[in-house]
Amino acid sequence: MSSEKTFVVAINCLDGRVQDCVNRWLKNIYRADYVDVITAPGPVKILSSGEPEFMVASIQKCLTVSVEEHHSPALAIVAHHDCAGNPLPKEEQVGQLKVAGERLRARFPEIDIRLLWVDENWQVQEIETAILQG
Repeated sequence: MSSEKTFVVAINCLDGRVQDCVNRWLKNIYRADYVDVITAPGPVKILSSGEPEFMVASIQKCLTVSVEEHHSPALAIVAHHDCAGNPLPKEEQVGQLKVAGERLRARFPEIDIRLLWVDENWQVQEIETAILQG
């Protein structure tokens, strides 16, 4: 039995309210030991719009380290209720999640990408994975 620790990665909002529930969810789904967390205010807005470019580049660089060095097989992209960095309704944020997922799929075709919504009760809801599986 291998003693190697396993990782997954999350692109999550910097809002601390969404960190623990997403990390627990990912550890449970993937039986991972650790979650590499890349944070930004409203990351789905940044990734879907491609702006500001320096933040997109930073997120992609962090993701590359997690995938290449920690061998993370899966990525969660997270949007959430009551987001100060992206104060849009759920439907609009879900649209941004899908665009962000497709953009990252093109760059990281080998990993599973899960699109997650965290609701007003801090419960994780998966939006879709079928088209984003590596």
